[in-house]
Amino acid sequence: MPEFNKSLLAGLLLIASEVHGQSVATSAASAAACSSTITPKNAQPSVAPGWTVQVIASGLKDPRGIIFDSSGHLLVVQQGHGISSLSLTNDAGACVRAEGAPKDIIVDSELNHGIELSPDGKTLYASSTQAVYSWDYDAAETRNTSEPKELIGQMGAANGHVTRTILLLRKTEGMLLVSRGSQSNLDVAAQDISTGVSTIKAFNVTNVTDSAYSHPRDGLLLGWGLRNSVGIAEDPATGAIYSVENSVDEFTREGQNIHQNNPGEELNFHGYLNGTSVEEQGQNYGYPSCFAAWNVSSIPSNGGVQVGTQVAIGDQNATINDTFCRQEHVAPRLTFPAHMAPLDMKFNSNGTAAWVTFHGSWDRTEPIGYKLSVIQFVNGSPVAAANSTTSTVDVVSNADLSKCPDDCFRPVGLAWDSQGRLFMSSDSTGEIYVVVPTHGNANEASPSSGLPPSATGTAPSAASSTGSAVRGYGKAGSWTALFAALLALPLI
Repeated sequence: MPEFNKSLLAGLLLIASEVHGQSVATSAASAAACSSTITPKNAQPSVAPGWTVQVIASGLKDPRGIIFDSSGHLLVVQQGHGISSLSLTNDAGACVRAEGAPKDIIVDSELNHGIELSPDGKTLYASSTQAVYSWDYDAAETRNTSEPKELIGQMGAANGHVTRTILLLRKTEGMLLVSRGSQSNLDVAAQDISTGVSTIKAFNVTNVTDSAYSHPRDGLLLGWGLRNSVGIAEDPATGAIYSVENSVDEFTREGQNIHQNNPGEELNFHGYLNGTSVEEQGQNYGYPSCFAAWNVSSIPSNGGVQVGTQVAIGDQNATINDTFCRQEHVAPRLTFPAHMAPLDMKFNSNGTAAWVTFHGSWDRTEPIGYKLSVIQFVNGSPVAAANSTTSTVDVVSNADLSKCPDDCFRPVGLAWDSQGRLFMSSDSTGEIYVVVPTHGNANEASPSSGLPPSATGTAPSAASSTGSAVRGYGKAGSWTALFAALLALPLI
């Protein structure tokens, strides 16, 4: 490396380290200003400049999906227990806290992840491995006022990926999306569209009869060949539907195990349900034969593929090969590093940013993920190119990835409250966090909005060995300059 670049790099790293200290100090000062604080179970999270993160509730049992009701209660799916309600204090910003013990709304050990509310707040939805249910709900009293009604059933046995994410669309009234993952790491049943395995489907819940929908047989298919798309989201501006997919483990290619850095996790586009027709809707996204390349250099016989290009697993043959993968399947809109495990995705109020929780790796020598990141969007599409390796900006992360997974928070669900604050569950630690900007509204913040984070989408998406959040140096546009300078350095 030339001496000039060495000096530049040293200066940039010094700036970043100074900002890290400022960020921690800011977060500590904010915590000190609150009337009460909850100490994280593990180390204090690392947070990007301009943001504050605090624990608002702890001691929960595997909290997964979360949502706010119309009276401001935070409803939490405690996996293996049921749905509980948290009443929060009226404190502003990050000083909000849960008051008292969680109140059980529905005690049912089969409920494990999915949760939704109707736009009027009077119908509660939740999912088990086998079915989606609804209840009449009274937000003022935080209680269900009816017995469960099975809306969608026949979703298979409790093996493999057992969560069933649900999302009630706002742009297309009455349409409930259901994401069902595979029954194993490489599930041949996903090759048969009639099984309903590894799909995202939409069901009209306004005209459900006394008989529940059959998941394999009924519903509108938005996509199949999706290994485990746990996070699904609707862009509030355009109605575009996206999912984030957990890709395959133990990936092999031509006899080589290259699973450490391949294949990549995916952000997939599934079209619209507002009458706009696109070729992606209802198509096959590759699983269990085809996957998105991430670390291209480690893929044998890669043929010059780029990040995000679909490549075949195993040994290529006349039937399953790279040409088949590229021509017959939908490629991801964005690709993330292998094993990051995205579990939720929420757009901000104007569709200029999508927030994604990365639960973190288990099948990788060096841990990766364990963070909350944001992606810049415009007109219903990510700003970053499909082959980008820098599409995400990290806002909250674990300070030391070497301690993961055992001593780290692991992000799962996201929810916005009426004040524009972002809440995040961590199942491994039984905690709920709140994430707020120092100034402005989190629900309006995006990488280009003038509110934190002030980067323009050029921040590295892969975590460093320390796991710290992306750093800036406090002024508008400063992240852009920092990362542009870093990216300009030659690779060695």
